[in-house]
Amino acid sequence: MRLFVALDFPDGVRDAVRELIAALKPLCKGARWMRPEAMHITLKFIGYTKEENLGPIYEALGQVHSDAAVEMRFRGVGFFPNERHPRVAWCGIESSKNLGELAADIESALELLGIERERREFAAHLTLARFESPSSTRELVDKAEEMKTLDFGATRETEFHLYESTLKPSGSEYRKVASFPFVKGAARQ
Repeated sequence: MRLFVALDFPDGVRDAVRELIAALKPLCKGARWMRPEAMHITLKFIGYTKEENLGPIYEALGQVHSDAAVEMRFRGVGFFPNERHPRVAWCGIESSKNLGELAADIESALELLGIERERREFAAHLTLARFESPSSTRELVDKAEEMKTLDFGATRETEFHLYESTLKPSGSEYRKVASFPFVKGAARQ
């Protein structure tokens, strides 16, 4: 099983992102655009795991808690690593401080199981598109400059999810395996 931990977000934000992609797609046809219905906020990529390791992973994730819900506002468009050499287009996420703390706590809990720590610092975002070559992205980058403050909505989340990712020729497919409320008093679904 190929696993990762992520937060979900509401359909209203998903619809706004769908409209954004529809507006940007004609500007860079060579990009691999993400499907909004499959988007999530990745907190930790676990990777390939044997099914018998699910129990300890559930146990570790069930121990992660926060005093408050994570507040997120989806705003703006940008690029990794930068606008001059774009490899990924993203929608930015402004969040409460505890989002980074939640990602770090998940990282620490899973590290105790021998799951390697991320080398990159956590940066909350939604991936909009990936580029094989940045050569055809100039028009897209120029348009994104006008969208740096565009607002796509907000959410308040009280649980994170363990997902299975299956790689297919048509793109990755995701299945929610389990949900973990991280705020005291939040009901498990």
